[in-house]
Amino acid sequence: MHGEWAPSARGRDLVEILEEEAAPRIPELLPFRYSRMRDSLPAFYRGTPAVMAADLAGLPHSGLTVQLSGDAHLSNFGLFASPERRLVFDLDDFDETLPGPFEWDVKRLTASIVVAALDNGADQETAAAAATEAARGYRTHLGELASSTELAVWYEHIAADDLLQEVGNSLQQARLRRSLDQARQTDSSKAVAKLTAPGPDGRPRFVHAPPLVEPVADEDQATVEHAFEDYRATLPSAQARLLDRFRVLDAARKVVGIGSVGTRCWVMLLEGRLAGELLLLQAKEAEPSVLAPYVKVSVTHEGRRVVEGQRLLQAFGDIFLGWSTGPTGRHFYWRQLLDMKGSAAVQSLSDSLMHQYAGLCGRTLARGHARSGNRAAIAAYLGDDDSFDRAVTAFALRYAQQTQDDYTTFTQAIHDGRLPCLPS
Repeated sequence: MHGEWAPSARGRDLVEILEEEAAPRIPELLPFRYSRMRDSLPAFYRGTPAVMAADLAGLPHSGLTVQLSGDAHLSNFGLFASPERRLVFDLDDFDETLPGPFEWDVKRLTASIVVAALDNGADQETAAAAATEAARGYRTHLGELASSTELAVWYEHIAADDLLQEVGNSLQQARLRRSLDQARQTDSSKAVAKLTAPGPDGRPRFVHAPPLVEPVADEDQATVEHAFEDYRATLPSAQARLLDRFRVLDAARKVVGIGSVGTRCWVMLLEGRLAGELLLLQAKEAEPSVLAPYVKVSVTHEGRRVVEGQRLLQAFGDIFLGWSTGPTGRHFYWRQLLDMKGSAAVQSLSDSLMHQYAGLCGRTLARGHARSGNRAAIAAYLGDDDSFDRAVTAFALRYAQQTQDDYTTFTQAIHDGRLPCLPS
């Protein structure tokens, strides 16, 4: 039954779901959101987790609950630094995290693989093979973890350098090595150079580039500092004391991502009091998860939901993860903006690299789920043959076609004026 999907299973209008999701967001930023979603089919897919959540909730499910990413598409995996300054590969987006049936994440992932592969020019058979590899990687690694000890599962992670051993082709090894080197060099200093310029006192200040970057006005500075203090109180004492060694230089509102455009997102520039080093933090509005209407989970603070979900799913977390409540009652979560980050350029992956990358994402997702769910029960449910792999691939192919149909509906809604968008 996991392979089933038909348009008749959808009970709501696509545009109505998007409009409902957009209601609490900043109105003047919505044209930017829909413009970015219009750029390509994968970009549209990335911007519609609420649509897929509604679709998945209407299907039969296993009832085997894990901490879900909630938006486990292909581009929400990547490289980042562990606290020990080692480069690791893991999930890297948790805005929609909530407990739910494990297969919702697997279906979100495999459908994104088919969408991306077809958009890259692959044929249906090649796209299906990549989706199958993701499902197989998930199933087999979950089976391996089912017999592991609790601590072994908790400590498991994928070190970036270990990926080089899995790539046999020397040309592909060279490309991967360049990607790893680039990720190691990607830190907040690059973002600071791009987003700031020297102020009257010689220290960097955010550059005014509305509506994508808008520095905080002087009269709002007290509000920002209050939110910062609220955030500091959620950090472990050691990290709070570390943060005390920095002082705030400036803050700005910044537009980020695709699906997140329109939510309130702030960046804060801090300077070390003694060494003068710069630290860039991001405070991102945490809205209720797109899964919230379909699972019975009580949430007291959306920012805390994101942070605790991330800590469950990720092998290593940002040491500055925390949350706060804004002056109007809105919830935020905080993290470093860039810390040795890197991601695959999905649109440029060859068929063979897409196949390998899909399997890697499937294994990574299995490790994340094994930390919170009953991994032995899930492994027993999945079994030793490829029935689940084939079923999920059938779903992914059908849902990729649904995404194409939805994209047509979406672009028509823009043409008809139902959804605001920037000119082409």
